[in-house]
Amino acid sequence: MVKLSARALVLCLCLGLALFAGQPVAAHGHRGGGGGRKDKKDKSGGKQEDPRDTVKRVVTEAIGGNKGIGAALIRLVFHDCWVNGCDGSVLVDSKPYGSKAEKEAESNIGLAGFDVIDKIKSQLASPEKLSCADIVVLAAREATFNLSRGNIDYAVKTGRTDGVVSSASAADAVLPPSTFDFEQLKANFAAKGFDTRELVALSGAHTVGVAHHSSFADRLNDTTSTPISQDYKNALVEDIKKRPIQPNNIRDKDETFRNDAGYDDTGVNTTMAARGVLDNSYYHANLQNRVLFRSDWELRNDFSGQAGNAMETFKRDATQWYDEFGKAMAKLSDLPAQGPRFENRTNCRVFNTNNEY
Repeated sequence: MVKLSARALVLCLCLGLALFAGQPVAAHGHRGGGGGRKDKKDKSGGKQEDPRDTVKRVVTEAIGGNKGIGAALIRLVFHDCWVNGCDGSVLVDSKPYGSKAEKEAESNIGLAGFDVIDKIKSQLASPEKLSCADIVVLAAREATFNLSRGNIDYAVKTGRTDGVVSSASAADAVLPPSTFDFEQLKANFAAKGFDTRELVALSGAHTVGVAHHSSFADRLNDTTSTPISQDYKNALVEDIKKRPIQPNNIRDKDETFRNDAGYDDTGVNTTMAARGVLDNSYYHANLQNRVLFRSDWELRNDFSGQAGNAMETFKRDATQWYDEFGKAMAKLSDLPAQGPRFENRTNCRVFNTNNEY
């Protein structure tokens, strides 16, 4: 899936002791209440906050201060899990010597949300209960639930461990760039076990977030451009002179820009309150050819018609997209980690032992 930037492209849950390895965590609707989880007591007799609630609290606070953090956390889980599975490797900082760690890959330009992950880890009453990889998955799930206003709620399990390898070159080798054509996108997702409909569903994450000019410059350059609405192109060319970082979704631009771009907002909430909300408006924009990334526009070029049909369905039926996006995110969050060995990092940015990148 394509991200919010140069190489552009999302979780909590059960009752009781769900956070033990490999056990499912229930959806939001099953939290608390009669028969739900109970706070555990520490040795001094005080109550300990459930790890799931720590994730929820920190993510909710972060998004309350900046909606963009929610989009960053959704992007973060894709960039972690797509590279050798969900192992927290994207969180590791490079050493002052040697090769670069994963977060410094070209594909990861603009990646954010690391401070939120750090804060969650530091505030866990029992840090050993959640690995850094688990925190990435759960934080993305909470962000998805929050930004979708509770419309997307899906179950994931915990029990992951953290990888001991982090490589920028490995990330660049597998993360799909924003310049991929449809066949390249299809092959990239198929390699991870995702079909065309899941590709289209996950691409809906571009409803939120922002993109750097460098990630869509090819769409504005006459020598490299793929078909794009001329009105939209003209509006972008003028606007990036002042704002080189643009919202992915034309819905989140002001009314003047939308009018200049010839955007038809029928069926789309364009009020200020709707900005940054995770909904199906991405498909309204894509079917009008008013999207930033070539990789988004390329979904229109599936000769089998599967991608186009999926976009039409998701545009027409938001509930259907909520359901399929959630299922695809749960599947993404369950990609198995691959590596020589694993650990539960004390500091998500640093390996516990002196490992090589």
